Amino acid sequence: MIKISLVLLTALLGACQSTPPTANASLDGEVFYLQRIALPPNAILSVSLQDVSLADAPAVVLDEQKGPVKGQVPLPFHLSYDPAQVKPGHRYSVSARIEVNGELMFITTENHPVQLDGKDPQPLKIRVDAAR
Repeated sequence: MIKISLVLLTALLGACQSTPPTANASLDGEVFYLQRIALPPNAILSVSLQDVSLADAPAVVLDEQKGPVKGQVPLPFHLSYDPAQVKPGHRYSVSARIEVNGELMFITTENHPVQLDGKDPQPLKIRVDAAR
C-alpha cells in the first residue's frame, strides 16, 4: 500500500512540474557616430530591439537598454530576448538614440534589421546621426 501511494505521489508531483524557462538569447554591439565631438557626461543612450512587422501599428519592444553613457564612442550595448517571442515571418530591427537633458542629440536614421536566428553578425554596428 505504501509503495502504491509513493508511486502515485511521485506521478502527481511530476505532473505539477512546470516546464523550465527557455534560455534568453542576446545581441551585442556598439553605437557610433561620425561627428568628431565628445558626448557630455550627462548623455543617455537608449538601444532597443523591436518587432517592426506591422506598418500601421507601433513597434513591439522585445528589449531595451537605457542608461548613462560611459565613455565615448563606440558605446557598447547588450540586448536580451526570449526566442519564444520571435515569430516566423516577422521583421526585427535595432534602433538607438542619445539624449542630453531630455533633448535628442543623435538617432538612428537607417533600418538595422536582425534575423534573431542566432546567425546575426556580432557585434552589431549601429550608426546614429545628429538630430539637428
